[in-house]
Amino acid sequence: MTDRKTIAIFGYGTGLGASVARRYGTAGFRVALVARNAQSLSERVDELLAQGVDAKAFPADLNEIEAIPALVRDIEDKAGPIHTAIFAPVGNFRMLPAVDLTSASLRELTNILTFAPVEVVRAVLPGMLARGDGAIVIADGLSAVTPMPGLSGPGPAFAATRNYILGLHDEIRDRGVFAGMLHIGAMIDNSTGLRAAVANGLPVGDGRFPTIDPDTLAQEIWSLTTERTHAEAILPAQHHRH
Repeated sequence: MTDRKTIAIFGYGTGLGASVARRYGTAGFRVALVARNAQSLSERVDELLAQGVDAKAFPADLNEIEAIPALVRDIEDKAGPIHTAIFAPVGNFRMLPAVDLTSASLRELTNILTFAPVEVVRAVLPGMLARGDGAIVIADGLSAVTPMPGLSGPGPAFAATRNYILGLHDEIRDRGVFAGMLHIGAMIDNSTGLRAAVANGLPVGDGRFPTIDPDTLAQEIWSLTTERTHAEAILPAQHHRH
């Protein structure tokens, strides 16, 4: 079928990535998965194929930003033009107090959390604009929107990405292409990050470290890209703490 759309998930993990792949796959999308570990990625593809999802693996390290344009060309050659691009970096990005943040630690974070999504957008956007249809969603942490004591590090890098994506949203919304953000303020069930937190003894699920079902996040991304009524969403929904 040539009329099937393709979603590329940049940063495929067992939490959010798996749920997004299933949500779009069951809606008839071809799914291209990008992650570093080729062996585990091919196992994830087999699982999705067994669930009836048309999935292909594209092992790559998104820290290598100069390789992203060729990666996107490879995906489009083998899996079709990318209609929807999801960027959800997988990893344990160290939360530093702002007093301890250095330019060196921020540079490392900015490479994957700011420069990599900019390169992904630059690679997928021309095709989307030419077709007059497409969607881009960056999934990040709540610290991009709400700076919190002790949780600097990814926040400033993601805040720059948010500034860029929200500006982009307004520039391209009338050209058939959506750009938006999903800010996640909880640990994601079944994710690498959650497993690491539990292993490190964090009291996950006690209120201070809430968890969220990745299927809920995937449905929110689906709503963002299909309804296109707002440029960003926060989950779990925030209650004002004044």
